[in-house]
Amino acid sequence: MAGRWRNSLCWSDVTPRAAYLNRRQIMAGAGALALGGIAGQGRAATGADDLTPNSWDEITSYNNYYEFGTGKEDPRRNAGQMVTDPWTVEINGLVDKPGSYDLADILSGVTIEERLYRFRCVEAWSMVIPWQGFELADLLTRVGVQPGAKYVAFQTLHRPAEMPGQRSPILDWPYVEGLRLDEAMHPLTIMATGLYDKPLPNQNGAPLRLVVPWKYGFKSIKSVVRITLTDTQPPATWNQTNPREYGFYSNVNPQVDHPRWSQATERRIGGGLFAGREPTLMFNGYAEEVSQLYAGMDLAKFF
Repeated sequence: MAGRWRNSLCWSDVTPRAAYLNRRQIMAGAGALALGGIAGQGRAATGADDLTPNSWDEITSYNNYYEFGTGKEDPRRNAGQMVTDPWTVEINGLVDKPGSYDLADILSGVTIEERLYRFRCVEAWSMVIPWQGFELADLLTRVGVQPGAKYVAFQTLHRPAEMPGQRSPILDWPYVEGLRLDEAMHPLTIMATGLYDKPLPNQNGAPLRLVVPWKYGFKSIKSVVRITLTDTQPPATWNQTNPREYGFYSNVNPQVDHPRWSQATERRIGGGLFAGREPTLMFNGYAEEVSQLYAGMDLAKFF
């Protein structure tokens, strides 16, 4: 059963960039059995027969990271000065082993896996990204989740001298986000450390970022320095900034429009000038895996 969670898109469904590894090399690697075993299921779950992953250049040059500016290319231009080594993550709250953990120590106790995920921005554009990372549940289990914990809160690095966007009051810094505990412990939820078999670039959230593929991209907080287990719903930056437009859950839902635009379709980055728009899938194509988390909830109200 564990194998079904490793990817919802799989290497048999896509062709990586030419400079990466060719398909035969991938399937000959150590992960071949785990990756190949879900090929058919990945197609059924996501309808991904004709998708290809976005290129390294697209992924690293077109993104939102307001800590470095509000333009799509600002993060690549401005993120180079951010220092990511050394890096520590404070883990506290309702855990058995609170403390300040060096990134090397965190990574020494987890298994880094390939995860090919759809990525859907609330602005109605999308990508397919080949992440490397580990399940957040593995880390939380290691530090010991206490019985009273119901939510997991996250905080981004706050260092205005290196992150020029933080010198502007466009958002209330530092950036914060949160998940319900069951969302955080779900096998699809990962902490990413790289993409295309390289370390994460600064503009994509180096050295450690959250990836929750069934939610809009702003929920996948970047450059994480604090993880807190709590019994109350934590603040989330965009939800606090404009709760009418950005809900706490922010699950991808083509049936619930943003107040200023439709969420029924999306523009695939890299699709070309005349590529048109594609239908958006419920939960970004991961409904089979995650819909049970929201059984009985009004998905229009709890957006």
